[in-house]
Amino acid sequence: MNVIETRGLVKRFGSVTAVDGIDLAVAEGARYGLLGPNGSGKTTLVRMLLGLVHATAGEITVLGEPVPRRAAAVLPQVGALVEGPAAWPHLSGRANLRLLDAAGGARRRGRQDRVEGVLEQVGLAGVDKRPVRAYSLGMRQRLGLAAALMRGPRLLLLDEPTNGLDPRGIGEMRALLHELNAAGTTVVLSSHLLTEVEALCTRVGVLDRGRLVLDEDLDALRAPTGHVRVRTPDVAALAGILDGQVVARDGDSVLVRTDDAGALNARLVAGGVRVVELAPQRRTLEEVVLERTGTSADRIDR
Repeated sequence: MNVIETRGLVKRFGSVTAVDGIDLAVAEGARYGLLGPNGSGKTTLVRMLLGLVHATAGEITVLGEPVPRRAAAVLPQVGALVEGPAAWPHLSGRANLRLLDAAGGARRRGRQDRVEGVLEQVGLAGVDKRPVRAYSLGMRQRLGLAAALMRGPRLLLLDEPTNGLDPRGIGEMRALLHELNAAGTTVVLSSHLLTEVEALCTRVGVLDRGRLVLDEDLDALRAPTGHVRVRTPDVAALAGILDGQVVARDGDSVLVRTDDAGALNARLVAGGVRVVELAPQRRTLEEVVLERTGTSADRIDR
């Protein structure tokens, strides 16, 4: 089952096309990463999935229901953190979560346990009564995620969830999202941080100028390229044995064209070549994204 489907999705703001004909499918239980440069349409797409922005054209289905027409039935099952956490700044984090729980129609019974439970999940169990305006950016991000988890959502839509977190906090956030996903929650993460998407997600969609230019499993993107990197002090001997297979040299590092790293290693050892390191070459996610996208929207040339 797909928890998200879009068909021919378009959003225009005047003469600007922010989302341009996107067909997207996110399977239940996935950890899906939306990548792209600034201005590529990531946040607009997430807001459309939540019914906060209406499409100019196309269709959206979330959890089997059309959005925005059936958003009221869908949104109680969706947790979201989009464009930074929202909160009443003069109230404490606990007070914010209690009000959110009440506004969502949840019963008063068990409210305190629900609030304390999500605070524990996001690492804010020991927070005091200080108002949210006194929180650090990282604490506000954690509170925003706690709010997204209040209803035990089937689907999490997160826009830059690690913004403001220190390295330890990023690791904790990643571990929590893995845990939630293992328990059955589908996670859709929108980010420009390739390392975070690469560490968390199983499938990647790349947006560029409003178009979905790539939609593929991460393992497939990082499959071997048909080249093997070999480090050896015997570069000349290697080149003599592998005449025609050497693609490039850089000091003691040689790139060799082959699909069988094991056979290559055996051949080199049999030929008396000392192999220090041998590993199949794989493309990085950064290389894939840069290949599929244009220049940054922040760049202004003459």
